[in-house]
Amino acid sequence: MHTGPARAVGTPLTALALVVAVFALVLGGAGPAFAHAGLSGSDPADGAVLKAAPQYVTLTFTESVSFSEDSLRVLSPQNERVNPRPARHVDGKDNTARVELSGKLPQGTYTVAWRVVSADGHPISGAFVFSNGKPSETAAVVATGSPDDTAVGRLYGVFRYVAYSGLALLVGAAAFVLVCWPAAAKVRPVRRLLALGWVALTASTVALLLLRGPYETAGQLTSAFDPAQLGRTLTGRPGGALAVRLVLLAAAAVSLRWPARRTADGTGPGGRLRWAGALFASALAVTWAAAEHASAGIQVALAVPVAVLHLLAMGVWLGGLITLLLLLRRRGSDGQEIPASAIGRFSALAFGAVAVLVATGVYQSWRQVGSWEALSTTSYGKTLLVKIAAVVLVLCAASFSRRWTARLGHEASPAAAALVPAVSAPERVRVAQGVGAPTPAAGQELGGAAEAPAADEPGEPGDTAEAPRFEADAYRRGLRRMVTAEAVLGVVVLVITTVLTGTQPSRAAGERVAVASAAEPQAQVVTVPFDMGTANHQGTVQITLTPGRVGENTVEAVVYTPDGGLATVPELRLSLTQDALGIGPLDARLKNLKGYWAAYDLRLPMPGVWTLNITVRTTDIDQVTVRDTVRITSLPG
Repeated sequence: MHTGPARAVGTPLTALALVVAVFALVLGGAGPAFAHAGLSGSDPADGAVLKAAPQYVTLTFTESVSFSEDSLRVLSPQNERVNPRPARHVDGKDNTARVELSGKLPQGTYTVAWRVVSADGHPISGAFVFSNGKPSETAAVVATGSPDDTAVGRLYGVFRYVAYSGLALLVGAAAFVLVCWPAAAKVRPVRRLLALGWVALTASTVALLLLRGPYETAGQLTSAFDPAQLGRTLTGRPGGALAVRLVLLAAAAVSLRWPARRTADGTGPGGRLRWAGALFASALAVTWAAAEHASAGIQVALAVPVAVLHLLAMGVWLGGLITLLLLLRRRGSDGQEIPASAIGRFSALAFGAVAVLVATGVYQSWRQVGSWEALSTTSYGKTLLVKIAAVVLVLCAASFSRRWTARLGHEASPAAAALVPAVSAPERVRVAQGVGAPTPAAGQELGGAAEAPAADEPGEPGDTAEAPRFEADAYRRGLRRMVTAEAVLGVVVLVITTVLTGTQPSRAAGERVAVASAAEPQAQVVTVPFDMGTANHQGTVQITLTPGRVGENTVEAVVYTPDGGLATVPELRLSLTQDALGIGPLDARLKNLKGYWAAYDLRLPMPGVWTLNITVRTTDIDQVTVRDTVRITSLPG
């Protein structure tokens, strides 16, 4: 072992730099979260013009939601709230929300603004309008954009990333001490790493608990300290999970000293202590799994424990890597280094953790993506592909690390055997010394120790020790470089994982699109009777607008005789107007296509109820004009 001047390679600044690097990389990957549920329908519908005022406004979502007193607001054209009571679920259905309106509503356009919390703990929001009697101008203004694109939302996202990082440091360092090298509990950088992980996780949990209320309700940052709002937060599932996490961390503040005490008296951690640590880490992971993606969707009973294993494996692997890197860069005042056996044990532990990460990640990917096509067509799928590429790089780096670990372990045994004659000390003998007698030289013992042969003499044991020692140092340097690369890649994987937790799963996005497509009409068909100019002869003209939404539409018109046969007419004209907004008439410019009339470039600029003005010329001198209405919807999304 090294017997030169002691130097502290690993310092508190080294641990702080590593942790700062983790936080910087994690925060660098922060991005806005996407909605995790979607509005699949409403009554009244968006843009509807009603002949009578509705009694209720009902919203239906793609998954279960929760809401507060102000989650649904119905605003009059004068921006006054017309729903006196808060929202409630309809007939016990968790994916619905309904508010009762005031008794008599004046005519005009009303705005429905909503903000609810989806089953996985993420808030979603939106707004739409309907009209009572006829459309009108409205003074109601509602916020648009992502719920996370606010000061509270961004701050909440930052603390979520800090919490993930704290979990990795705390679980990884504790696992290294309990499983790989109990003596590391006496190493100051490792103790500080444990303390730093605990502080980061505790502080971020307190911040998340305070910010949860304004994050859900789009409140101001100052409302985070409102006791009433904090009480409502604690009654919800995400707030309850954060409170349980705080209780666990308070208990951990007492138990964190156990490994150091057991190591100090030479007994090492026992089986009970290891099991207690495993249970504590699992309970911490449950506070995430029970309130995020795993708690919503399909196979929840299986998804929650899989998510717990995924989080634990991430913490053991990434936090253990950072702990190992600190120890590889350190030589204590006694020249003690981490033994090769401890490195070998961590290599086996990390291999198992990565295997669990891959297995649980495959299941989570299948559960959240839902199809191969979604990998390239959704934000979640694209982010997942980036994570898969990063994991492949991690596996490559881990394979090189295991090779260096194997070489170091292979050299440790012959080196130790060669050093036995050189380091075996003769028995110490107590001798009496007179006052003022010279003190023995440093490193020299009385009774024969001074006569030990020099290591640089030919044929002495020192020659056989230097070469293995030199190779062991080279292997440690190589291992340190590969562990550094693996830790950096691991942080990248943690960044991507954290971003994925804030991204709408592909399966949910696909369900939202499917529900929305089913709810929206694929075409608008209007059949209008008209007088064909002959006694008791009523023909009909059928107008089809596809897709019947704002923007470009295809128009097809067919004229039928009274007996249902096709009728040939000399001319057919169609124009559209929207009287409420003073738009039109817009000429469809129908063309005769020998059997039917059509136009393929009719553009409708606004949603709402449009009036169809249809002119049918039955002979060279006879024509008739009839009218009907059609509702044009807004663009999807």
